[in-house]
Amino acid sequence: MIDHNLSPYAATLLRASLGAMWISHALLKLLVFTIPGFEGFLASHGMPAFVAWPVVLMEIAGGTLILLGWHGRIASLLLLPILIGAMAAHLGNGWVFSNANGGWEYPLFLIAMSVVHGMLGDGAFALSGDKRRQALRLKTA
Repeated sequence: MIDHNLSPYAATLLRASLGAMWISHALLKLLVFTIPGFEGFLASHGMPAFVAWPVVLMEIAGGTLILLGWHGRIASLLLLPILIGAMAAHLGNGWVFSNANGGWEYPLFLIAMSVVHGMLGDGAFALSGDKRRQALRLKTA
């Protein structure tokens, strides 16, 4: 059973957490590992190093859109290839993300949460979204 009074706020919590995660991971790559370090990581996994900047920029832009709730559902789904690439990079390290070089549990969880966000919606306090449709939905609940 879904609580229609609380579900918009649950979706908001999911959206804010997911958006903050994307932004923080982009900043980790940019400020801690640096772009040359991220390029080296990508190359060591057989991925093209030239995608380092586009990945970081997409993570910042997508995370911001998700956090603000401005077409966040679409952003979550468009960022899935990055998560699938992250999962592929960590696949050989085992399940637990605390394993050496990180396992694949965290990327898989983020894939699931991104799909849930895409299906569920941006929730309350989103900048976009059909306010009229949301109001009608709440009236019929």
